Amino acid sequence: MRIRPLVASATAAVSAAAVLTGCGAAGGAGTDGPVTLELWSWTAEGQSVVDQWNSENPDIQVKLTDAGGGDESSQKLLTASRAGNAPDLALVEYTTLPSLIVADVPQEITDYVGDVQDAFTEGTWAQTTFDGAVFGVPQDVGPMAFVYRTDRFEELGVPVPTTWEEFRTAAAAVKEADPDAVITSLPPTEFGFFAGVATQAGGEWWSVDGDEWTVGIADEASLEVADYFEELATDGLIQTEPLLTPEYNAMVNAGTMLSWPSAVWAPSVIESVAPDTAGKWAMAPLPQWTPGDKAVAYQGGSALVVTKDSEHPEEAAKFATWLNASEEGNGLLLDTQSLYPASDEGQEMAESNDPPSLMPQQKDFYSVAADISSDTVPVTWGPDVNLAKSVFEDELGKAIKNGTPWRDAFVATQDAVVADMKETGFTVSNG
Repeated sequence: MRIRPLVASATAAVSAAAVLTGCGAAGGAGTDGPVTLELWSWTAEGQSVVDQWNSENPDIQVKLTDAGGGDESSQKLLTASRAGNAPDLALVEYTTLPSLIVADVPQEITDYVGDVQDAFTEGTWAQTTFDGAVFGVPQDVGPMAFVYRTDRFEELGVPVPTTWEEFRTAAAAVKEADPDAVITSLPPTEFGFFAGVATQAGGEWWSVDGDEWTVGIADEASLEVADYFEELATDGLIQTEPLLTPEYNAMVNAGTMLSWPSAVWAPSVIESVAPDTAGKWAMAPLPQWTPGDKAVAYQGGSALVVTKDSEHPEEAAKFATWLNASEEGNGLLLDTQSLYPASDEGQEMAESNDPPSLMPQQKDFYSVAADISSDTVPVTWGPDVNLAKSVFEDELGKAIKNGTPWRDAFVATQDAVVADMKETGFTVSNG
């Protein structure tokens, strides 16, 4: 994925207020005493990690603020940057990083972190590297996986699917054996899931060549994915109800919601709503579109970026590489924060850890996770992912409600994204 052409082609879209020289963080240049770095993050037990760093680095102290996660955090970061008071460091989801780069929020840190590139797989490093320029250090990843109820699959005599063709067969077998049960629910709000399985099928929702973008949300591979899941829903083999509602959680607890095609982070989410089902779940590779092709996309994950407002980018990058590319930092990510590290070393370290408490019997959980993560597809995210998510959820929701083709929602999303990118100054190949 390239970013310099992205920034150049978006010049018309970036307001003067977003192109800042930086106001400086605490402990700025010319002051006595230790450098103080402001960090925005939302991970669990973040203060414990910061305390560990601070105890070992008296000359570089970190002050943590919980800025909330996901879209909320990114919007706060953008607002702070436009006001000239962004933190030195911020945790950013991979999907929103391109839009923040267009808005001139993070700064390039290639010279500070290039020596840790080999600590990550190509697909992982690509999430923060654009046209050879590095804008963040990967922290955690969410390679897609299949989390399922072992007891219910065994009870119903349904084999765990290894391909999406087998998934349909399994979904039908579940429904026939227990009409009250369903293999999974895939609502229109699962933008990340649909983007991931479309990528797995060979789709490219965004790509860039030089300064010319192509939007492929409605490419043939993605439309075939839409048709596949529409057929499952039409035949009553999957639900399309929202996840993690009281109704959904009740089904998970009752053993009538049998799986969640998602990512390696799913066990902690399931346990939070159905703790009494611990010991009844396992994780397997995501079903494949082409038998033998185990490559999957990421669903979720984040990186630490250094903002343009930081007066201490080298020190900030030092903290980011310590946390995400050192043995000590990866140990904290694993044992203190319960994250699945982005680095190869962190994933290797995870293999000696106990499995998630949702599935204590699956002793090879982290070995399975590492094998899944070893073959991931590099993904290019466009500068207007938030718009794409909003339109996709709305259009797919209407298609489900009205019984119209799901592929129409993919087409409508692409049309909206192309129009938005052209309006904001990007060169887009789509007509």
